[in-house]
Amino acid sequence: MKKFKILLYEEMHEVGKALLREKGEVFFAKSFEENSLIDEAKEIDGMIIRANGKVNRKLMESAPRLRVIGRHGVGVENIDLEAATEKGIWVVNTPDANDISVAEHFFGLAPMLSKMLKKGDIALREGRWEARYQYIGNELHGKTLGILGFGRIGKAVGRIGYKGFDMKVLYYDAVRYGEEEKELKAVKVSLEELLSQSDFISIHLPMLPATKGLIGEKEFGMMKSTAYIINLARGPIWDEKALYKILKEGRIAGAGADVFEVEPAGKEHPLFELENFIGTPHMAAHTEEALKKMSLVAEDVIRVLEGKAPLHPVNQPRLRE
Repeated sequence: MKKFKILLYEEMHEVGKALLREKGEVFFAKSFEENSLIDEAKEIDGMIIRANGKVNRKLMESAPRLRVIGRHGVGVENIDLEAATEKGIWVVNTPDANDISVAEHFFGLAPMLSKMLKKGDIALREGRWEARYQYIGNELHGKTLGILGFGRIGKAVGRIGYKGFDMKVLYYDAVRYGEEEKELKAVKVSLEELLSQSDFISIHLPMLPATKGLIGEKEFGMMKSTAYIINLARGPIWDEKALYKILKEGRIAGAGADVFEVEPAGKEHPLFELENFIGTPHMAAHTEEALKKMSLVAEDVIRVLEGKAPLHPVNQPRLRE
């Protein structure tokens, strides 16, 4: 029986790797540089990519046996979908693998900002017990939660906010979600309404030309001075320089991010000097549970290589001659 050759851009959970090894040989990319990947992909049947690196047209053209590209996660902006479709290559992902993990991350960062938990921890370690009178926070309970992008993750954030903190849910999206409007009493609003009315804002938009730089100085300026905004989607969706300025001037209460315009973000990043900013290194989806589910993109990779239709296709490729 033929052994398929599968290239992994990065490590992934052993559960997924075990599935691949049952049917094929697994190789790891030595580098994300284009020339290195082109050299490694010449005899590859399938590949799996995470957040780093790209699969562009040139790479696909150098891999005549390539039949499927798996995205360990959801976003596929680092894969040339048009080229894949033209060349008869399936692109598959794990659309609901990390919903809860990312949603919980929002409710980790939001209280850290609003209840000043990081400041409190530092004060305690420094022996400043009197900080308990200095750091007066704000509750999430009963506040207005604005969600930019009401897909799977946005809905998960809305459910936790509504059911766990009795929050009023506003959402901004191109699509109307009637079922969630009934379930969560969510209200579809314009971007301006969401920014001006929300106490906590959670960004979950996909990275598209239309969403790049969507939140700039003008939009930050629409927010309440007491509001918080957290980006768990993609760094370029907001303007980091504008965010730095508005935080530095204290025109909003605080911001958090798991994603940055340039990754990895260097330790000298200007936002890191601000007390009203908190960040994490693109790890919102990195829980044991989510990583295991994302690694199961291996199931669809194997299905395609065995001539079966994938369960979670991103594209509909042309039939190969």
